Amino acid sequence: MRTAYSVETVRAAERELMARLPEGALMQRAAAGLAAACADVLGRVYGSRVVLLVGSGDNGGDALYAGARLARRGAGVRAVLLTPGRAHAGGLAALRRAGGSVVSSDAGGAVELVEQADLVVDGIVGIGGKGGLRENAVPLAEAARRGRGVVVAVDLPSGVDADTGEVRGAAVRADVTVTFGAYKPGLLIDPAREYAGVVRFVGIGLETVGVRAPEVEALQHADVARLLPVPGAESDKYRRGVVGVAAGSARYPGAAVLAVGGALRGGAGAVRYVGPAGGAVLARYPETLVSERGPARAGRVQAWVVGPGAGDDAATVGEVLAADVPVLIDADGLRLAEVGAVRGRGLRGVPTLMTPHAGEAAALLGVEREEVESGRLAAVRELAARYEAAVLLKGSTTVVAEAGGGGAVRVNSTGTPWLATAGSGDVLSGLGGSLLAAGLSAVDAGSVAAYLHGLAGRFAAEGAPVAAEDVAGRIVEAWRSVVGARG
Repeated sequence: MRTAYSVETVRAAERELMARLPEGALMQRAAAGLAAACADVLGRVYGSRVVLLVGSGDNGGDALYAGARLARRGAGVRAVLLTPGRAHAGGLAALRRAGGSVVSSDAGGAVELVEQADLVVDGIVGIGGKGGLRENAVPLAEAARRGRGVVVAVDLPSGVDADTGEVRGAAVRADVTVTFGAYKPGLLIDPAREYAGVVRFVGIGLETVGVRAPEVEALQHADVARLLPVPGAESDKYRRGVVGVAAGSARYPGAAVLAVGGALRGGAGAVRYVGPAGGAVLARYPETLVSERGPARAGRVQAWVVGPGAGDDAATVGEVLAADVPVLIDADGLRLAEVGAVRGRGLRGVPTLMTPHAGEAAALLGVEREEVESGRLAAVRELAARYEAAVLLKGSTTVVAEAGGGGAVRVNSTGTPWLATAGSGDVLSGLGGSLLAAGLSAVDAGSVAAYLHGLAGRFAAEGAPVAAEDVAGRIVEAWRSVVGARG
């Protein structure tokens, strides 16, 4: 599992480690890793043109020491100082001894230097920076973006928020980010993730001091493989889990078909469908158990999915929420579900998983969509606290928070923009519901569903447009690819 830690936690671990090491040793470890990564990017170091964008903190020191290492290998290294009087003294001396040179950011030609470089190292602001870039750094960041060189960020792209992933103003757009000691939430969560490019991790020994309490977790193949429910010799369809799907309407029968399809491919032993789209569901999936008697009389289920394409059927949503089994709420169900009813389930210890996209989350929170998209971590925690339910916030970065909003937020790493297509969320709902029925916790069900859904979207797309049914059809392939990592 990939874990990301708050700035406060990382700083505390660094202080503890520095107390054990000779002075400057930690910075030299970081600089060595940064220089090695830059050399890999360059391919041929000798004769290359490297420009360092250097701020006033240790982030700038890392850049200067790494630049010195590259200069000793024959690169032409020039440091552009944004605060000349406050640059790291030891790093400056090392760069000069290695043959590098220094210019001020307000000197003529600084922008041209950046544009013409083969490699630009962003050491402007470290992980403690808040808000966008300062005015004197903006022209340099813009030059790096339009220049021909590869942009490598030190620890985190300057101008993005390490703790939240927010970007409040101008920021450096990196091709590669070399991060030290621990991942930071902003490297895994949009919009900051888009500024980070490819993230390369450099260990500097923080694991030896026991970095604790991650803010964000990203499941990997092996993690998902361990969580996937696989039937045993004693399994029957009821032991494997029966999921109920209350979805669709006369206007949106397709939502029911897609949700049922996701549930059937998600490993459920059986799927019971309740709603007005029974004919359409049976025509596509004849194994479905269709009932016209309402959720309470449909038969035994281990979990419910409610809401996709439900229109204004508040009565069905309320009936499902009254059940004492896990419930996944999506789409129209989010609008129709009463806050008190959802919170009451959480307070009784009955799991609920809500799966809004940014627009639906904004409506539930009473804010603009842009606020949710720019602050996904805060939005998902707030919803989880308000509703006392686990929340899966769909989008460019899908994030999952546990009921109450505490603990680490899960971030999905498999999504693709091709999943931004009508009906894709209905498939995800059915898949998540089947995992709830199999006994996974709400957070695990949401995280595993998002992971498999993302893989299925990637397999279906392969660089071309896809429809929701294509995604549903590739869930089994995604499942197989993950199971291959088991053991």
